[in-house]
Amino acid sequence: MTLIEARNISLDVPDMSHQALIGQRRKLRILKNVSLSLKKGETVGLVGESGSGKTSLGRCLLRLHEPSEGTLAFDGQDITHASPAQLKPLRRRMQMIFQDPQSSLNPRHTIGSILATALKLNELDAGETSIAAILGRVGLPASASRRYPHQLSGGQRQRVGSALAVALKPEFVVADEIVSGLDVSTQAQVLDLLKGLRDEMGLALAFISHDLSVVRSLCERVVIMKNGEIVEEGLTADVFANPKTGFTRTLIASIPLPEVRPGWLDQ
Repeated sequence: MTLIEARNISLDVPDMSHQALIGQRRKLRILKNVSLSLKKGETVGLVGESGSGKTSLGRCLLRLHEPSEGTLAFDGQDITHASPAQLKPLRRRMQMIFQDPQSSLNPRHTIGSILATALKLNELDAGETSIAAILGRVGLPASASRRYPHQLSGGQRQRVGSALAVALKPEFVVADEIVSGLDVSTQAQVLDLLKGLRDEMGLALAFISHDLSVVRSLCERVVIMKNGEIVEEGLTADVFANPKTGFTRTLIASIPLPEVRPGWLDQ
């Protein structure tokens, strides 16, 4: 069953360049006629270079950005232009794990306080036992609730970010470059955690990354983006085995995989 469906989504943002600021304010189109759907329990990788629009698309799917054109539906409900009040009942069901947990966690509050606030806002049990269970679910000890974000390692902070997202028992999660700043061993731990949570909860997961090797290990489908558009999409295995565009071949050839054939770039 389709959970998220975006049809012909475009997104315009103000042009903040110097020329635009001293002249007539213009708009920049950073997403261009993008269509994408996710089924319940499905994992789709959104891949592209910096500025390709993948994070903007992820935020549109959560309605953190309101599309300038097109339609967006969640579980059959049109939320394209839904007001904050109309979106509030859905927020528990749609969550995001941010790229930089250090900046997304309040440095003045302990981890326990941060989790308790999220639970209380959604009328869920915020007792010590519940918080300890949530931390345990992402591989952190109960004592982590008494620490501040700066007292945790990068991998531990990313686990807290995951805990915040899954504590509300969502159906759809956007994970935005969540392993890009971690060392290889910590990356593997966080990915294993995400796989376990996905399988346990039946999450629909949009996994944003510039790293195709990570996407290959996690995602059933992959969507390749460039300049705000989808240039290729398909089953991950099929895209790796037979990339259709030169841009996709370049992305694949840029990572150290034994299957990469240099001749792809010449085809």
